[in-house]
Amino acid sequence: MLASFKKIALGALLATSLAASVAPGVARAASGPVPAPEFTGIENWLNSPPLTLASQRGKVVLVDFWTYTCINCIRTLPYVTSWNQKYKDQGLVVVGVHTPEFPFERSTPNVQKALERFGITYPVAQDNRYATWDAYRNQYWPAFYLIDKQGQIVYRHFGEGNYAETEAEIQRLLAQPG
Repeated sequence: MLASFKKIALGALLATSLAASVAPGVARAASGPVPAPEFTGIENWLNSPPLTLASQRGKVVLVDFWTYTCINCIRTLPYVTSWNQKYKDQGLVVVGVHTPEFPFERSTPNVQKALERFGITYPVAQDNRYATWDAYRNQYWPAFYLIDKQGQIVYRHFGEGNYAETEAEIQRLLAQPG
């Protein structure tokens, strides 16, 4: 019994320390530029033909990991769709990576209905097997990754909030020479 208690306590301590080091709702610059992983294992592309990060060089890319039933993701969508509208003509490419939490979220018709309901017109990659999620070593819904014009991840944000900071980073990256 005592051994079980110790395992539980150790697990709680570890979870608390990990959460403190990478807490959702925290934005952070990458510790130096990190090459962005390519989109991989995508079952379907919605709202666009298949994209590659290599084809987006010279543009700023916002990769948004989300799923359509996650309330935290839903709350970020007005900001993401606004950024897409406001900055797409200046070189921002928003890519939603829909990674399902529940089995019914794997259904393409369900995802398409959600895109219509939320007014999402930017490209959405359906990552049902978590291949792109794993390539990014992502752990959160929602999660934003900003990729500069050279294909490097330079900013991350996990969870809701910090919208003004994220938008300022988008503006900064768009202003840099290509």
